[in-house]
Amino acid sequence: MPRSKRITKGNIVYHALNRANGRLRIFKKARDFEAFEELLAEGLERFDMRMCGYCVMGNHWHLVLWPKEDGDLSSFMKWITGTHSHRWHGAHGTVGCGHLYQGRYKSFPVQSNSYYLTLMRYVECNPLRAGLVKKASQWPWSSFAIRTGADKPIKLSKGPLELPKQWLQMIDNYGSIDDIVVAQIEKSIERGSPLGDDDWITKAAGDLGLKSTLKPRGRPRKCK
Repeated sequence: MPRSKRITKGNIVYHALNRANGRLRIFKKARDFEAFEELLAEGLERFDMRMCGYCVMGNHWHLVLWPKEDGDLSSFMKWITGTHSHRWHGAHGTVGCGHLYQGRYKSFPVQSNSYYLTLMRYVECNPLRAGLVKKASQWPWSSFAIRTGADKPIKLSKGPLELPKQWLQMIDNYGSIDDIVVAQIEKSIERGSPLGDDDWITKAAGDLGLKSTLKPRGRPRKCK
């Protein structure tokens, strides 16, 4: 059965991510991370894409994107994953050795209010939650590193909502996020369902053809 075509409208924030095939660690040395950041910078310019935040981990990455026009997200993500796969295999001498990613990228729309800020915390605190660092600023491969002074080729968008003035302290020193909130975000990741207030979720699901992501999974219970 063919995969359904995604509806990706402009001026909506999206959380996009992908994982390596078989959870292979595709970012091992500094150059692996640097090459991907250079690729992101190239893609942002090529597609006039706005990136609010990102984090690159050993076997996956998170992007918070704010496309301007309908269809921009799909075009950008298709180019990023395809080009990265091609260049990675070329750099590592593994051309013809299988897929780099486990499948097409995952994404879901996010409401531009407190949910957007929560998602940004989730993304920029990722290495901290994973126990890889004691402070988020110690992880060099993320938008938070840029906010704390790292020189990167990536130009970040200010986003649809200004970050709180105490953002750096919030992320670095108070990086933990409530387990319930984490569960909400991870449910949206798994199902591709919108993240926001109930009314906004219903409208976004209708506008973007995502109503099926809100339905309970599994077979309906049989009536006795």
